[in-house]
Amino acid sequence: MDALPTHMVAVHLTGHGGLEKLEYRDDVPLPRPAAGEVLIRVGAAGVNNTDINTRLGWYSKVVKEGTNSVGEAGTNPINDDDATWSGTPMTFPRIQGADCCGRIVAVGDGVSSARLGDRVIVKNMLRSYVAHRPYECWTFGSECDGAFAQYTKAPAREVYPVICSWSDAELASIPCAYSTAENMLHRANVSAGETVLITGASGGVGSAAVQLARRRGAEVIATTSTSKAAAIMALGAHRIVSRDADPLEVVGPRQVDVVLDIVGGEMSAQRIETLKAGGRYAVAGAIAGPLINLDLRAIYLRDLTVFGCTFQEDAVFENLVSYIERDEIRPLVSQVYPLSSISEAQQDFLNKGFVGKLVLTPPQEQNR
Repeated sequence: MDALPTHMVAVHLTGHGGLEKLEYRDDVPLPRPAAGEVLIRVGAAGVNNTDINTRLGWYSKVVKEGTNSVGEAGTNPINDDDATWSGTPMTFPRIQGADCCGRIVAVGDGVSSARLGDRVIVKNMLRSYVAHRPYECWTFGSECDGAFAQYTKAPAREVYPVICSWSDAELASIPCAYSTAENMLHRANVSAGETVLITGASGGVGSAAVQLARRRGAEVIATTSTSKAAAIMALGAHRIVSRDADPLEVVGPRQVDVVLDIVGGEMSAQRIETLKAGGRYAVAGAIAGPLINLDLRAIYLRDLTVFGCTFQEDAVFENLVSYIERDEIRPLVSQVYPLSSISEAQQDFLNKGFVGKLVLTPPQEQNR
């Protein structure tokens, strides 16, 4: 620790609300790894819906609209007591950032010094802090500080070395988006030859789901805007459905085996109608709105299975690391910003004028 600075650059989230709640600082005390933890010099950190939803307080049950409707001014009323995905009030200031790529520069008690220098990514759904109980986890950057900083710490057992030639920005695109997508495929047990309908295919999770579903040998129908269709086809989609179209009218009833819904909103009920008897509906997001009007007969008369996908079994992240090292997937990084431009990056994220991932990089010089 002697060669490390005493303070660092980081972005503090000072409360729920608009972009004004993000404070870029250069006087944040360096975190110290506790027993079983490692300290990581952050190389890059991705931008994700969960970071923005948490900042806005969108997870509060009083919010009935999609992410963009909450408002960047932060004027919409929320309930601070349930404004995180876990329902536990957030402690401020918080360093957000669910995605982390970097190198281990210090270790806590009980962690081998052989890990120093490892190039790593951090599992975004941390189980160590809740004693690996089923269906419990902390989100990196929500229940604990994350990667919008020069340095961060995490449980050693959930920090994975990765051997590849990817850039830091590419590796930082993996943890949140790709684990969310892989978890949906894992929970729904998608297999070769099945037809999968994927919503929000141009975003980080959606574009990951397209690649990961193709990797399993599935036939992929992807929902996206017309302007982004060519890019999504290049990622591996077999067919495109316009995001503005009714999926039931375009795809037809009882045509797909699995729906991976990242968007939610009023079209979710129609997506469910596209499922064959015995089909599976996996949902891991509702940026277009959390409330739908659903006829329950569509579920039970066709023996459908619904998967809510947040908690991840350990195998999900372990699988992703193996896919990277075998060069079976490759993220699409649309733009890289300095950490100081986090407000611009999050606004661009909300504007949805890109395909793939937006990534932030902190200053690499040490801050004394």
